[in-house]
Amino acid sequence: MSNELIINSTQDGERIALLQDKRLVEYHYEKKDTNYIVGDIFLGTVKKVMPGLNAAFIDIGYQKDAFLHYHDLGANIRTLNKFVKVAQTQKNASPKLNQLKFEPEIDKLGKVADVLKKGQQLLVQIVKEPISTKGPRLSCELSLAGRYLVLVPFSNTVSVSKKIVSKEERTRLKRLITSIKPENFGVIIRTVAEGRDVAELDRDLRNMLTNWEEGFKTLKTAKPSDKVIGELGRSSSILRDLLNESFDNIVVDDVQLYEEIKTYIGSIAPDKLSILKHYTGKTKTFEHFHIEKQLKAAFGKTVTIPGGGYLVIEHTEALHVVDVNSGNKSNTETDQEGTALHVNMMAAKEVARQLRLRDIGGIIVIDFIDMKSVENRQKVYEVVKEELKRDRSKSTVLPISKFGLMQITRQRVRPEQNIITGEVCPTCNGTGKITASILVTDEIEAAIDDLLTSHNHKSLTLYVHPFVYTYYTKGIYSKQMQWFFKYFKWISLVKDTSLGLTEFTVIDARGEEIELRAAFAEGTGVQNTEVE
Repeated sequence: MSNELIINSTQDGERIALLQDKRLVEYHYEKKDTNYIVGDIFLGTVKKVMPGLNAAFIDIGYQKDAFLHYHDLGANIRTLNKFVKVAQTQKNASPKLNQLKFEPEIDKLGKVADVLKKGQQLLVQIVKEPISTKGPRLSCELSLAGRYLVLVPFSNTVSVSKKIVSKEERTRLKRLITSIKPENFGVIIRTVAEGRDVAELDRDLRNMLTNWEEGFKTLKTAKPSDKVIGELGRSSSILRDLLNESFDNIVVDDVQLYEEIKTYIGSIAPDKLSILKHYTGKTKTFEHFHIEKQLKAAFGKTVTIPGGGYLVIEHTEALHVVDVNSGNKSNTETDQEGTALHVNMMAAKEVARQLRLRDIGGIIVIDFIDMKSVENRQKVYEVVKEELKRDRSKSTVLPISKFGLMQITRQRVRPEQNIITGEVCPTCNGTGKITASILVTDEIEAAIDDLLTSHNHKSLTLYVHPFVYTYYTKGIYSKQMQWFFKYFKWISLVKDTSLGLTEFTVIDARGEEIELRAAFAEGTGVQNTEVE
């Protein structure tokens, strides 16, 4: 499987698309003015202690005070507070922790009022970005992420990712890291560290320690609400987490960003510099790599499933609901159970993709097509679990219930991605909305294919908007001619100025209009059609 990262720089920020085998699986939009992202460490001030919530609200400069629960203070919060005080008051203070005497750990079942006081300054890290009307969520259990390791100050624990299953490899990594890590720094060994030699791991560890020392210098003169240690930008963090042998293309269209990423890749994976390219083409970057069309098709209320069927995705205040429908797929299987299984298997893969693509978090309920067989329900469950293994966000999947519902919880650390796919109607001057007009040709071709192959129509006449007519008839080897060689049936095209850009009518050999029922209500996505 090939991975490509396409980064398009705009006036407001960067649009980042991750493609797997040319198919969009992740999309991020990083605004230039974003100052509160997951991983940033701030010097905060306690604004209010809430005993009823066993939490406190912390001022880190955001318009809404950030939330810090007692359970997120960490066992060594008193030692952290002592370190901050020493850093800001003693000139000869050191960022190293080997000579720091640890304070007693706090009680796991204690009260926040016993640890924090109003006006107190403390070092906090963002673990969830501001979402909707809520401010950021914070933790005092600090961590610095590298490519292979995660550095955890004020701890001595060395832990290994559960995804590394080899007992020998886990023992090797744990022994190796224990021998090179500084005292009073804990380390979490990431999955990508499997098989790496000591030189690579040591270099990664040194980079994080350097970052910690730079943050310490900032802390010595920091004022309340100042950022002490900043996390990498979204594009660099994606490269840090995903860059591996399967990456074969990284494309950037901004010179400054290209140089930044070049420097970063040179420091973490010099052998990958050859795959970094600076795009200078005249066509817009996302247009050139066919990403714009995928965005239009994937972010609507309705999303088609490859091979037939479609999803309807609804967002409520409490959860996300996904409804799976068969569309025109019901004509291609021998029995109802077979149809349900096939569509559900395809839907399971698409749902996993949509969760990553839209960065949907919280509770997700999926209404699959009913299946009588327990074995079939288990197959769909296994597919969802397998697909979500590629997801960097943590998730929990429950088996399909007897009502055909699957429940998923997915870690939510930043706002959900949303793209408006409805366009102002070009035929009514803005009095209504239509589905994304870029998809009209896909809708037409899906209808034509279904009518000629599944329903065996001998000939068809297609009435379309003049713009669409030109698209299908232009050139010697036009789209209309391609249809003829594909189906060996002639499709007549007629210009109809009364039709909107996204409207079309199909007439059969008897001159009667064929009633096509779209496989979705008003929304966006490539439609599948059924003949009434």
